[in-house]
Amino acid sequence: MIELQDVHKAFGEKKVLRGVTLTVPKGESMVIIGGSGTGKSVTIKCILGLVKPDAGRILIDGQPVDRGDRDAFLARFGMLFQGAALFDSLTVWQNVAFRLLRGEQKRPKAEAREIAIEKLRRVGLKAETADLYPAELSGGMQKRVGLARAIAAEPEIIFFDEPTTGLDPIMAGVINDLIREIVVEMGATAITITHDMSSVRAIADDVAMLHDGVIQWVGPVAEMDGCDDPYVQQFINGRAEGPIEAVR
Repeated sequence: MIELQDVHKAFGEKKVLRGVTLTVPKGESMVIIGGSGTGKSVTIKCILGLVKPDAGRILIDGQPVDRGDRDAFLARFGMLFQGAALFDSLTVWQNVAFRLLRGEQKRPKAEAREIAIEKLRRVGLKAETADLYPAELSGGMQKRVGLARAIAAEPEIIFFDEPTTGLDPIMAGVINDLIREIVVEMGATAITITHDMSSVRAIADDVAMLHDGVIQWVGPVAEMDGCDDPYVQQFINGRAEGPIEAVR
């Protein structure tokens, strides 16, 4: 479903992506791990076409991302942003139905609200939550609303950006379980970027280790702990010593 072929991206003198090659099969959940500043978010922005690569190719379902109708292309994606990134001035249901209230996917207001309430229920929130504002919700509830928004338009591909950041371990576990259930239920293709190893083990079918602008290792999550790659082992075990230099 998603294929990156030798993708490069630099910002001025800083080379962020130095030849990323990665394939994400249709219907699978890929988790990209790596330290801060290694290019995980830039990779997602390149896939979405928000950032133009300097070299290389990115294909979605065999088609280059820079061709065809832009709105139709973006309609295939859903996104759970780090920190939920809800609109403070909109109610919960309006946040969830944001895409359904505008553009090519526009639905009548009553229908959009009904869909939003259904998606809120799917992530474990009651219907009365719909008319609250984000400021009235806990961090875990805001994250669930963000997840409901990500799936509201039934996307083929969903990106999860640090889905458990700022959550306590119990709520993080709840969000991980919800993500896994929903991705499987929808048959969606998913890419998650995270530092949280409990998320990796809960969400992933496959794991890719991004370091120094390239994919250092990729494989099934079941093989991650036993792999002999020193970058992976240092990262997943949180070791200070190893090939990844800690920024001091």
